[in-house]
Amino acid sequence: MPGDKSISHRALMFGALAVGESCITGLLEGEDVLATAAAMRAMGASIERDESGIWRVSGVGVGGLLQPAAPLDMGNSGTSTRLLMGLIASHAITAQFTGDASLSGRPMGRVITPLSEMGAGFDASEGGTLPLTLRGTYPAVPITYRLPVASAQVKSAVLLAGLNTPGITTVIEPVPTRDHSERMLTGFGAQLEVEETGEGRIIRITGEVDLKPQNVEVPGDPSSAAFFMVAALITPGSDLTIENVGLNPTRAGLVEVLTQMGGNIEKVNPREVGGEPVADLRVRHSKLTGIAVDPAIAPSMIDEFPVLFVAAALAQGTTTTSGLEELRVKESDRLTAMANALTGAGATVEERADGLIIHGTGGKPLRGTANSRTKTHLDHRIAMSMAIAGLASRDGVEVDDIDPIATSFPNFMELLGGAAQAATDQPHAD
Repeated sequence: MPGDKSISHRALMFGALAVGESCITGLLEGEDVLATAAAMRAMGASIERDESGIWRVSGVGVGGLLQPAAPLDMGNSGTSTRLLMGLIASHAITAQFTGDASLSGRPMGRVITPLSEMGAGFDASEGGTLPLTLRGTYPAVPITYRLPVASAQVKSAVLLAGLNTPGITTVIEPVPTRDHSERMLTGFGAQLEVEETGEGRIIRITGEVDLKPQNVEVPGDPSSAAFFMVAALITPGSDLTIENVGLNPTRAGLVEVLTQMGGNIEKVNPREVGGEPVADLRVRHSKLTGIAVDPAIAPSMIDEFPVLFVAAALAQGTTTTSGLEELRVKESDRLTAMANALTGAGATVEERADGLIIHGTGGKPLRGTANSRTKTHLDHRIAMSMAIAGLASRDGVEVDDIDPIATSFPNFMELLGGAAQAATDQPHAD
């Protein structure tokens, strides 16, 4: 699997804020992460890839970001945008953020609100979208901010603003979200405390502490592995080992849900890589059964729901999901996009305000989309999910655009083709 996207973004940012050289191995070299690298270079960091594939980052130190000479083009990356807004908010510099058509439709208000409380100023497009101009401030004001919606990006933006803010900045999250920022900031030497209480997780960061350079090993991306997990489960005869998958508890919800549905998923050689739990996953074709997915697990698999919907469409019985309003403000409205895409391929889907109800085929192939193209809405996860659905269809599935896949998984089609060819080469293949 390619390197974890969330960890790759943060490794570049934190390395750029440390004093000295950090080395990153396994970095995801997708368009989203490269947008982060370009932005950090524009603000003074030296970031280079050597011939062996190691990325070397020489940082400017906390508080040392420079005024960018041109707008920061974030491409399709919402993570880059929101986290960088946090970083810049507590520096006395001004930056303009731009992005592609998909990113420019995504709301930034949930980040603008707490950063404004810390003293940053914003001139955003209508609806709080890109392009927008951020006027950072120093010294920023430390705040205590309770997340109204579970969001690792908002949490991280506030913590990163707190890095260069005098005093203690506090974030309270009622529901735990992915904790890569907390783990990696601690590794880089930030003064950060996490407390579990009855009102949720309380995270406190002390500002103006020097970060120390680190050697970061990025594990494989569980969100990328998700597509091949589902592919193996729904394709008869499959026996697939997916190597080096990050299994951080705040990211591993899909493994739990697919196992509840009857998926045969074995964790092989569990180990730790760069402070993150990792294992190889052996996944074999399984008869899946529909379940009611606990909404409490949503934050730990929020990006994996599109491909879970594909698995549900091939399961026996009904799968019900709820508490997924967050999916409506991703690269696309993923609830409507997947409901339409799966219905177009022959699945039976009911769309509700906060989730989908999917009545599975019991393992029978979907019809496919012989005479039409699935609309991906420039969303890489819609494109990849429907490519997986095509494996379990009679007429195949054609998607309208696979270019967005390069944002997170540049060699997806190559790997999928290789895995499919390996399956057809097996004597037992159907």
